[in-house]
Amino acid sequence: MAGLNAKATLGPPETVRLARLAEDLGYTSWWAGDHVVLPSPRVPASPMEPTDPILDPLVHLAYVAAVTERLELGTGIVILPQRNPLVLAKQAASLDVLSGGRLLLGVGAGYLEPELRAIGVAMAERGKRTDEYLDAMTALWTDPAPAYRGEFVEFRDVDAHPRPARPRIVVGGHSPAAFRRAVSRGHGWFGNGGLDDLPRHLAGLRRAAEEVGRPARLGRLEIGYTPLDPVEVDARAAERYAALGVDRLVVYPLPLEDPADVARFLERHATLRP
Repeated sequence: MAGLNAKATLGPPETVRLARLAEDLGYTSWWAGDHVVLPSPRVPASPMEPTDPILDPLVHLAYVAAVTERLELGTGIVILPQRNPLVLAKQAASLDVLSGGRLLLGVGAGYLEPELRAIGVAMAERGKRTDEYLDAMTALWTDPAPAYRGEFVEFRDVDAHPRPARPRIVVGGHSPAAFRRAVSRGHGWFGNGGLDDLPRHLAGLRRAAEEVGRPARLGRLEIGYTPLDPVEVDARAAERYAALGVDRLVVYPLPLEDPADVARFLERHATLRP
């Protein structure tokens, strides 16, 4: 289930009701999106109007963690170059510890130039920043004596505890760079689109695996996918996604204008697998 930190579903009673309903119905994960600011006026690439409300995903997921017990908590995705990597590493570790190891930290490089510019990140730098930030966060979480030196982040002679219970990175995006990032730095990949788009994305991941190495500590790359037309997702479609290699199907109950409609959507799609 994705996107419920926005629009009509973001209030406290709606969040509690829908998160507990999702858990009771057997959903395995809950994903929250990220936009710090939105272009105003709206530009064609923007997924939302500038006046559409959206909560910070980590704050939202901390609230969801407190009212659920089993749902994995995913950021789908945090726009990583817009965040200080050490601050984000501390926030993510804190949420992972408090939730009992349920965090899936989904990250991406971003694509809205007005948003990146407003936060002080050059569009041309976003990919390199994303790679560096991931490496720096991983060092802080896993190295006995954390240290990192790059173009955009540098530290040594510091440490940060508690460490995450089990840090898991999910990389979002459909570009060759995103595919390489997922293979070399991610426990999983997270994409979206239609059923016909998926084979092309999976082919991109296979090409990336031929170009970059994958550390053994990451294990097998988990494939997550959000259909952008969830109305068409039924049991047969879910089987086709699974046959293509999708491990985690994450549905998106657009348009998020009525919490009651979202609850009915949850009930209709509860039996879908994967």
